[in-house]
Amino acid sequence: MGSEDASAKDNEKPLHLVKIDYDIAMCRYPVTVEEYMLFAQATGVEIPEDRHEHLGVDVPVRRVRWSDAKAYCAWKTQREGVTYRLPSEAEWEYACRAGSQEKYCFGSDEAVLGEYAWYGENAEGITHDVGLKKPNAWGLYDMHGNVWEWCSDRYAPNYAGTPCDGSAFKEESDKGRVLRGGSYNAGADKCSCASRINLGSAGKNYFIGFRVLVVL
Repeated sequence: MGSEDASAKDNEKPLHLVKIDYDIAMCRYPVTVEEYMLFAQATGVEIPEDRHEHLGVDVPVRRVRWSDAKAYCAWKTQREGVTYRLPSEAEWEYACRAGSQEKYCFGSDEAVLGEYAWYGENAEGITHDVGLKKPNAWGLYDMHGNVWEWCSDRYAPNYAGTPCDGSAFKEESDKGRVLRGGSYNAGADKCSCASRINLGSAGKNYFIGFRVLVVL
């Protein structure tokens, strides 16, 4: 987990081993507008305001706070009878890499990124329907680009002292929560497997969505 490449940022270091010895299944796509609308209609929660530059229901839902994403997981768990939750960032990176030890799930050649991601160079400033680009080796789509995805962890400035068992970092701080994956308006470096940013849990920007996993 992490990176020691010459271009790696301090918050991606040190490169370290994490062991995940339990069974989970990451959802194939980020949560879409259609899926989130079912939740909103069933519970009466606020529907995220959007700019509507891309009409449709198969785009990732955006402007979702961390607490909204958690509430969605609780609702889906109760509705379907299996446990859904946000991934830890270790789980997220494991799923994103799909066995790769390179910068991206497919290798380190940025010229190939457009085949897998909607990002600053090809998205034209808007989100796009999920699943239109190539999946990684494990069949997961949009792990690079489209929207940043909430993780369950509190943000740590680097990996010193963070868990090595796949669980989320929980030490309280004023740094907010972790986001992974890059977005439609991010540069290629922000879309790498190891890239990570932070935002307060009440943040709901236009480039933020989420993906859930199932505990098996």
